[in-house]
Amino acid sequence: MNNFKYMQPKSLSEASELLKKKNKTSMLFAGGTDLLGMMKDYLESPENVINLKSIPDLNNIEYTEGRNLKIGSLVTLVEIAENPIINEKFTILAEAAKEIASPQFRNLATLGGNLCQRPRCFYFRGDFHCLRKGGDICYAVDGQNKYHCIVGGGPCYIVHPSDTAVALLALNAKVSVFSNGKSRIIPIKDFFILPEKNCTKENILEPGEIVEKIIIDDLPKGTKSKYIKFMEREAWDFALISVGAVITTNNNAIIKGRVAFGGVAPIPWEIENLNKNLSGLNISESDFSNISKNTFKDAFTLEHNAYKIPLARNLLKKILTKLSA
Repeated sequence: MNNFKYMQPKSLSEASELLKKKNKTSMLFAGGTDLLGMMKDYLESPENVINLKSIPDLNNIEYTEGRNLKIGSLVTLVEIAENPIINEKFTILAEAAKEIASPQFRNLATLGGNLCQRPRCFYFRGDFHCLRKGGDICYAVDGQNKYHCIVGGGPCYIVHPSDTAVALLALNAKVSVFSNGKSRIIPIKDFFILPEKNCTKENILEPGEIVEKIIIDDLPKGTKSKYIKFMEREAWDFALISVGAVITTNNNAIIKGRVAFGGVAPIPWEIENLNKNLSGLNISESDFSNISKNTFKDAFTLEHNAYKIPLARNLLKKILTKLSA
């Protein structure tokens, strides 16, 4: 690990200005669970490490009934997983947080850091000068691609590693981003970017911009949500496929629903036609089977990851069945 200067700003404005300093590479430090590992492996060598934990109000959880839930970017994953309001009213997010890594990591890792973490592709993390590191080739295309994407790929085929991002996409959350002395609100579906737009970035953040909080509108009564994660190992692993769903039912039909997937694309993934077709869907095994088998028909598989299509379809059917019980 190279030497660096550790900086502790007292406000978002100060932190933002430090990030924009010319001729200096600066990176934000929240929980450090991703950044420190990348620095140790020389994937990142910032001259300045800017600690956000000295900034007040970034670790608050605020719920206003009938309006919204606001979660500061420095709220830890364990705080999300154990918060009674999130467990009761935004169950999908609590379940997603509980599925991340080990208890030790969840005690340190923050929501903002989880959303902004870098890909876990072993070519990116290894000694390969791949597209995401400014090279001219994605080694996964003709290499080991068991864990890579089936939609949204090209020219890079990573999958986004965040569990909370999938839950927040299903919740139609918004991201509050601070820059130039003010905040702007961005739908979370617009926060992440595909490789076809920029192969070296995962999100829209520009120098000086900082994730301040996440905002989730309160859910209508009768709404239920759930998150399912399928892993190669039983614990402390990233998702082969994950699915999160938020549905509102009435009698024997789904009134409104929203589903998001992880492990399938370079960004948390939603399928507009699927979410549209959930409205009015009968709660029955046959209807759930039909809508599931018609999902991911446009998938483009690599040599070793075709298994992800039936896995994603089966998890979709499973989560709809569980939520409708």
